[in-house]
Amino acid sequence: MAAVILFIVLSIINVSESEMMDRASSTVKQMIEDEKDSSRKRLTATYNDFGFISYLSFTTSGAKALQESYVGFAGKVFKADEGFAKFTGQMINYTYRMLGIRQNLLHGVKLTMMLTTLSILIGFVFSVFLALGKISDNKFVSRICSGYIFFFRGTPLLIQLFVVYFSIPGIFGFSWRGLFDMADPEAVYKGAFLAALIAFSLNSAAYCAEIVRAAIQSIDKGQHEAAKALGLGYAHTMAHIVIPQATRRMIPPLCNEFIMMIKDVSLVFAISLMDITTISKTIMTSEGSYLVFLPALVIYLIVTAIFTWLFGKVEERLSVYE
Repeated sequence: MAAVILFIVLSIINVSESEMMDRASSTVKQMIEDEKDSSRKRLTATYNDFGFISYLSFTTSGAKALQESYVGFAGKVFKADEGFAKFTGQMINYTYRMLGIRQNLLHGVKLTMMLTTLSILIGFVFSVFLALGKISDNKFVSRICSGYIFFFRGTPLLIQLFVVYFSIPGIFGFSWRGLFDMADPEAVYKGAFLAALIAFSLNSAAYCAEIVRAAIQSIDKGQHEAAKALGLGYAHTMAHIVIPQATRRMIPPLCNEFIMMIKDVSLVFAISLMDITTISKTIMTSEGSYLVFLPALVIYLIVTAIFTWLFGKVEERLSVYE
């Protein structure tokens, strides 16, 4: 509550973009005026606003390169061309770009969370059938499901991603981009997202299948015998007796799988999909600063901490030992 109140207060007194522009040097102000009536732009202005803290920078290129930076915080504007103020400004700028604020859905944290959530949901649905198939009395089905689980658990996720993204289109003669409107500027990223979703879902299904199988087999066999005595078939026994009880036992390991997937999704940098890691690497290349990986690290830590806390509450509520 204290943090929320502090955020609101700082947001109210935070300086506006125009107030920060007023702090620019006379040289920058003159360039801004000159470029209003010119089609040629030499000055690049970057403004990042988090509500409670903001960052404004001006840069030019050429022989007489110019760079000015300012940080707005607690109703004041601080020059951020050196020292701690410069470091703070860089962290604001890098974090803003990684979060994908004011950009489309295929950016930063939004992409990471979308890909993680969809992969786990699709993988879990598929895993239920894999788990039931593995423990089935039908040896053919059991071996097929066991082979699938062994393959995806026994090979690196990065290689699986490469196979889905590069090898499969090469074998079957199509491109992931071609599945979308070629005129769409986001077609490349949408194709990469679809390929990554397939790869991560298939991998997640294998790991979730073992979680589901272990949870199902942990239910006392007496439950199955009681169901048979009542005249229930295998399908009804699983659907109405075993799986509802096993679900509560699946929750802790499934939550762990979700947390692991958040971090595994960083592998999409290998196919240039713009998640937190890829944006960090891009910024590092363009800015020449390795400091960009610090906010990336913090963002992953915050996201992981939030979901760890939420899953902890879910486990407390649905604990099998209550």
